[in-house]
This record gives sequence, C-alpha cells and structure tokens, in this order.
Amino acid sequence: LYNILKLSPAFHQALLSFCRMSADSRLGSEVSRIADSEKSVMLMLGRCLPHIVPNVLLAKREELIPLILCTACLHPEPKERDQLLHILFNLIKRPDDEQRQMILTGCVAFARHVGPTRVEAELLPQCWEQINHKYPERRLLVAESCGALAPYLPKEIRSSLVLSMLQQMLMEDKADLVREAVIKSLGIIMGYIDDPDKYQQGFELLLSALGDPSERVVSATHQVFLPAYAAWTTELGNLQSHLIPTLLSKIEKLLREGEHGLDEHKLHMYLSALQSLIPSLFALVLQNAPFSSKAKLHGEVPQIEVTRFPRPMSPLQDVSTIIGSREQLAVLLQLYDYQLEHEGTTGWETLLWVVNQLLPQLIEIVGKINVTSTACVHEFSRFFWRLCRTFGKIFTNTKVKPQFQEILRLSEENIDSSAGNGVLTKATVPIYATGVLTCYIQEEDRKLLVGFLEDVMTLLSLSHAPLDSLKASFVELGANPAYHELLLTVLWYGVVHTSALVRCTAARMFELLVKGVNETLVAQRVVPALITLSSDPEISVRIATIPAFGTIMETVIQRELLERVKMQLASFLEDPQYQDQYSLHTEIIKTFGRVGPNAEPRFRDEFVIPHLHKLALVNNLQIVDSKRLDIATHLFEAYSALSCCFISEDLMVNHFLPGLRCLRTDMEHLSPEHEVILSSMIKECEQKVENKTVQEPQGSMSIAASLVSEDTKTKFLNKMGQLTTSGAMLANVFQRKK
Repeated sequence: LYNILKLSPAFHQALLSFCRMSADSRLGSEVSRIADSEKSVMLMLGRCLPHIVPNVLLAKREELIPLILCTACLHPEPKERDQLLHILFNLIKRPDDEQRQMILTGCVAFARHVGPTRVEAELLPQCWEQINHKYPERRLLVAESCGALAPYLPKEIRSSLVLSMLQQMLMEDKADLVREAVIKSLGIIMGYIDDPDKYQQGFELLLSALGDPSERVVSATHQVFLPAYAAWTTELGNLQSHLIPTLLSKIEKLLREGEHGLDEHKLHMYLSALQSLIPSLFALVLQNAPFSSKAKLHGEVPQIEVTRFPRPMSPLQDVSTIIGSREQLAVLLQLYDYQLEHEGTTGWETLLWVVNQLLPQLIEIVGKINVTSTACVHEFSRFFWRLCRTFGKIFTNTKVKPQFQEILRLSEENIDSSAGNGVLTKATVPIYATGVLTCYIQEEDRKLLVGFLEDVMTLLSLSHAPLDSLKASFVELGANPAYHELLLTVLWYGVVHTSALVRCTAARMFELLVKGVNETLVAQRVVPALITLSSDPEISVRIATIPAFGTIMETVIQRELLERVKMQLASFLEDPQYQDQYSLHTEIIKTFGRVGPNAEPRFRDEFVIPHLHKLALVNNLQIVDSKRLDIATHLFEAYSALSCCFISEDLMVNHFLPGLRCLRTDMEHLSPEHEVILSSMIKECEQKVENKTVQEPQGSMSIAASLVSEDTKTKFLNKMGQLTTSGAMLANVFQRKK
C-alpha cells in the first residue's frame, strides 16, 4: 500500500488501463452503473429486454415472460410499457399450445395487477393489432386472450369492443382452430355481459356458430357458448319467451319450405341446439317450482342415481352445475317428484309451459317430418329421449305418453280400409316408439313398447297402409342389439297372426332385421320364422319372404344356413305350382339383382346366374306384353348389376350370354332403347370370351374388367344417355315396380 501511494496518479491510471473495461458502449454503460433502487431496476430492464429477446433461442423464450411482465407492470413510462407488451405478444413466432397458455397466464396476472383501465388501454391494442396476423397461432392467441381477459375488462368494453373483435374473427377467420377458440371466448364473455341490448347480437352469433362448417366449432358451441348464452337468456327471462320458441319456429319454417326436399343439415342444427337447451330448461323448471323456497339443505342429502340424467356434453350442460351443486339438485329432485305425483302442476308456470306449449308443438312438428328420412327420425328420437330422461319417469308417464297416445289412438275401430289411420303412417310412430318408449327399460316399459309395435303392425296391415313408419321404428331400434330380442318377439306375433295381411308384413319386416342381428339369432329365430311363412296357405305371404331370404344370402356366412335358404329359394323357382306366378318371379328377380353382386360367389355362380337364364328363357314365351316387359325390365336391372361381378368363362358361355340374348329378344319387340344397350353388353362379353380363348384357352375371366374399363363405361353411359332422352317409354322403362 505504501508503494502504491507513492505512484503518480497518471502512472496509476496508466496501470489500471491494462484492465479491459468498456464503458463507452450501450451495454458497457448499463453494466458500469448498477441500479440502486427499484425504479432504476425497472428502467434498466426496460432498456435491456428489447436487446435480450431476439438473442434468446425461440424454444426458450417463454423463460423471459416473467421479466417482461414484471417490467411492463411497474415501468413508469407508457411508451416503454407498450414496447414491452408488444414484445410479449410477438415473443414467439408461432407459439404452441403450452407457450400460448404461458403468455395468457402472464396476461391475466398483469390484468389482476394493473386493473381494468390499464388492461383496456395497454393489453387490448396488442390483441387488436394481431387480429389479422398471417400465422394462425398468433390469431389463436388473440382469440384466447379475449376470453381470458374478460373478467378484468371494464364491462362496457366487454360488450362492445371485445364482442366486435370476436364477431369479426368468427365471420372472417379461415382457421377452424381459431374459430373454435373464438367460440369458447364468446361463451366466457356471455358469462360477464350485462347489457340486455346485446341479446339479439348473441342470438345471431349463436346461429352463425351452429352453422359453422367445422365440426370442432359446432362442438365448442354446444359445450361452451350455447350453455353460457342459455344461462344469460334465463337470467333475462327469455328462455321460454324467445330462445326456445324461435328455434322451434325455425324448424317449422324449414318443414313448410321443405316439401320438395328438406335441408336436413339445418334441421340438425336447430334441433341439436334445442337438445342442448334441455338441461337449462329443466333447471329453470326446478328453480321456479312452487317448492323452490322450501328446498333447503339439512340433514342427510338424498342420493341422485348415477343414470338419472343423460351424460352431459360438458360441465356447463350438467344440471347440478347450472343449479349450483349436486346436493342442492338432489333436494330439488325429491321435491319435484313428490309434487308431480301428489300435488300436480297448478300455479307452476314454467312447467305448465313445457306441458301445454312445448310438447304439443313438438308433437305437431314430428307429424310433419318425412318418415322415410332416417336421419330426421333419429334426431327427433334422440331429442325426445333426452327430454324424457331429463324430466324424469313420472313426467314421462303422466305428461308425455298421454299426449302421444291421444294422437295415435290405437284401436281397431280406427281402421279405415281406404286410407289407413293417417297418423300411424307418420314419423310420430317411430319417434314415440324409439324416443319415448325406450327411455326406461323395466319389464312394464318393454311390454308397452312390444304392445305398441304389435298394434301398429296390425293396424297398418289391416288398413293396407304404407309400412314406412313401422320400418323406421325397426331401423332405429335395430341399430341397438339390446332391442333385437324384443323386435323378434314383435315379428313372431305377426308370424302367427290370423290375418294373412299381418303375416305378409311380418315377412317383409324380417328383411330389415337380418343385417343387424347376429348369426345365432338369425339361425335360431329368423330362419325358422321365415320357413314357417314360406309354407303359408296364402301365396302373397310366401312371396313376401323372398327379400328377407335374399338378404340372408347376402349377409350370412354359416354354410348350413345358406343351404337351407338356397333350398327354399330353389323350391320357389322349381316347384311346378309356382311356374305361372308372375309376382313371385318379379320378386325373385328384383332380389337377385339387389343381393347378387354381394352374395357369396358360389351361390351367385351355381344358383343366381343359371336361374336368371331360365327366367329369361321362360319370359320369351310370355304372351301378355305388359307382364313380359315388366319381367324383362327387372331382368335388365339384375343383369346390369351382375355385369360388374367376376364371371367365369364357362358360366359366361353357358348362362350369362344366353340369358342376355333371351332378354334382347324380349326388348327387340318391347323396348328398342334397351335393346341397343343389351347388344352393346353382349358384344363386349363376346369379345372378352374370344380374346380370352386366344390368350389362354383354359381358365376363367372377369367381365368386370371389360364393363368397367374406361372406354366401355363411356360407351355404356352414352347409350344410357341416349336412352333417357329418346322419349318413348321414358316414364315407365326404368321405374322399379313397387
């Protein structure tokens, strides 16, 4: 120390200059003056962070989020704060799920800290700036921020600027993921909105969201937006006065306009929205019940059965969430069941609306939908099932079933042989059977369903009415193996019925069951019933079994079963008593055309094709022209269907070609347009056989290759085109006989 003191200051300075320090650069000056207060730390971070961020690996940048936020929170300069928040929103070029969550968590922490005014002034402009960013991940961040920040914004901003931003993104953004996030944020906004004037705008947004082309967006609408909007609607008192009635009137309008073709997609959209509103409606009924003031929690809380309610699509559609707790719901349910059973609905306005307005309107709508539209029947069936399950067994038995029964009036006095019981041919039948009568499955419920289907089958048959409503019930129920035994019980009732008309119907209905039922049931229950019917005293009943036998040939693999069916079909074709049975032959040819292409190849080769040849030969001798053309037209359709199958050369030469030539003979006289196409088909087949013989004398060949080759297909379709424009017998040539 002594020595150092003696050094001159110049020497001292010169000595220290050998320590390399840098104070003249930006960073040097930051390093050289250490922050000595919180404020100067903030100022220093504000100056340094913009230079640090670009030099941190993209994958590690979220590590900077706490520093950026803390500085943006506490920095005294608005301009610097803005720059820091800009950095936060642009921190990662394409933030993944986890990184976005981290940024959002930061935004919420910031919002909690600084309060609504600064969130509006500082965070929202950052969102607005990125609303049209080229990367969807950045637009996703904006959509998610709108929801996450909703609780921390001034209320008038939520229902104006933020709602507008989300609306714009829902309408304009091309990315499904972004619109899905928009919908979730809209749902959150609905939970915080308190401006009744925005109700209509919310409704328009709901319709847009339900009609979105993306399944993800529609699903998010049902899970988040719709229940949140319904909760707000309930608060405004609009659920029963506007939301549900408006959706119903949209459905009615669709059905009125849809006489020439219903927009099934739109129907699904409105009906699924109504279905998602059932829990909100039930909650409203409970909360406005005469007993709601008595529903206090004390003592032991009753248990709610696990299966009491249909599984909710999301927690927001769970009745206990809407009510507030499972315990509170349990108490209300106990009082609800007691009230319905012992004290009735007097003065209970919300429930009376369901009973006197909603149900009658729904039942009327159901009577107008097309019974042959499987999709519509299924949708309405699911809707009623959810409604009945949510409102409970007592309600279903005392309020829903009586209204349907009043309309369906199943009694034999109602048989009007000319027109049939009108409503029994409507979609009301399958929707009542599959949407209401399947809600509960105790023995008495099953008996009611069996009895109802038996009555419908009897009444439709005896009044010569179309069977579409019964078929629709069987298709909907048959999709669930739990109902197969029950449906077979109904059909057996038809098999042993005293009226041939009912037995005919039973025979026809078996065809619908064959495809869905397991082979054991087909062997034990279906085939024996069909064999019984196939030896019925009435020829019409025997003929009615043919389509079902055909479907068995198409779907079953068990050898023995197939043999039994083949023997039965052979007896129809070969027994002399049937040789002049024109309608039996028509039914067999139609069935061959339908099942031939999918049937087991051996059955097709050894049975179908040779028998079609015989039928074509016999038809050449038919004297009545109308019958001859009718059979020829069905044969033409069967041959067209089979021409795409693999056919061996032997079969081609001995049966397929000779059958086509017989058919051509018929058509030369009766339908020259068909004859042109047949000649073309014959020529193709002959060429194939010749080519095959030249290339490989033995072996088999497929005319599928021939008829499906491009040039042939073009020729064939051109011929078909000429046929359809040629006029003459246009109307009846291609029409399948019903």
